[in-house]
Amino acid sequence: MEIEKRDFVVILGPSGEGKTTILRIIAGLLKQDKGHVYLRGKLADDMSPKDRNIAMVPQNYAVYPFMNVFDNIAFPLKIEHVPKEEIRKRVLEVAEMLKIDNLLDRKPSQLSGGQLQRVAIARALVKNADIILMDEPLSNLDAQVRVLAREELKELQQKLGPTIIYVTHDQAEALSLATKLALLHDGKIQAYGDPLELYRQPNNSWVASFLGNPAMNLIRSEIVGEKIEFNGQAIPLPEKFKGIIKSNRVILGIRPENIEISQDGDIEGVVELVEELGSFTITHVRVGNDIIKVVDKAFIKREKGEKVKLKFDYSRIELFDAESGVNLMIKNG
Repeated sequence: MEIEKRDFVVILGPSGEGKTTILRIIAGLLKQDKGHVYLRGKLADDMSPKDRNIAMVPQNYAVYPFMNVFDNIAFPLKIEHVPKEEIRKRVLEVAEMLKIDNLLDRKPSQLSGGQLQRVAIARALVKNADIILMDEPLSNLDAQVRVLAREELKELQQKLGPTIIYVTHDQAEALSLATKLALLHDGKIQAYGDPLELYRQPNNSWVASFLGNPAMNLIRSEIVGEKIEFNGQAIPLPEKFKGIIKSNRVILGIRPENIEISQDGDIEGVVELVEELGSFTITHVRVGNDIIKVVDKAFIKREKGEKVKLKFDYSRIELFDAESGVNLMIKNG
């Protein structure tokens, strides 16, 4: 994984996959089993944490309860014996930027979750570290505050330009913040790159099944001539796949927002479940042995057992190898 200066890299994956471990290795708190860490082009394997010029914002913020906000932010500068006037200047500067300059005399027990998070970020920024590691820093906030904190964090990174490596298991957070997204599973980075590209064209079926809420529909299918057949039904093979398919056994992938419930659809199914989410509805449609999820913006009340037809956007279909799970367009394109 290569990270460029000023990148906002988000490491996303299920719990227990090693996301925090990667941050600890970059910070020098853990030694990797194999491979190397390079910082600013130099080998950093044996470099001590204090010499890496890296700041870290942990999940629990790790603010000192007996210190006020000013002293919490100033602490990294005090242990480096920075002159008092310089400390005051830098703390006030970063506190004003994060809109916590009116809280400097308060103790952590007097702060909300969002304010504590800003104190932790301020302490990281005051060091002038050019690399900031963040371990699920928004996970303790309630939903509305998280959205605001996410927006502020993105604006702050664009304004100040530090390199941020950010760990989360929240997909909305990952997709909205990242300039580059790393998907971690089974001890490997399954995909790394532009979040929108990974969303639109996942490089394997695991990435397709994990990224997105609801995730991409994955249907075991067969290529028969110029048709894709599954559960006794068929749709035309999209033009982009003609001539590159080597095996007749594939996994058809299509995102729920690229399917319509329409009278002129090719696929017949039965409504199994309806999730009404305000701005849209997720309709679960049973087609043979498969459940196909559809993001439906028509606001039509549908009942369990209702017969419907599905219309796929053929240009948005992806095909994956049935054995390896590799995207056939990327493999053979």
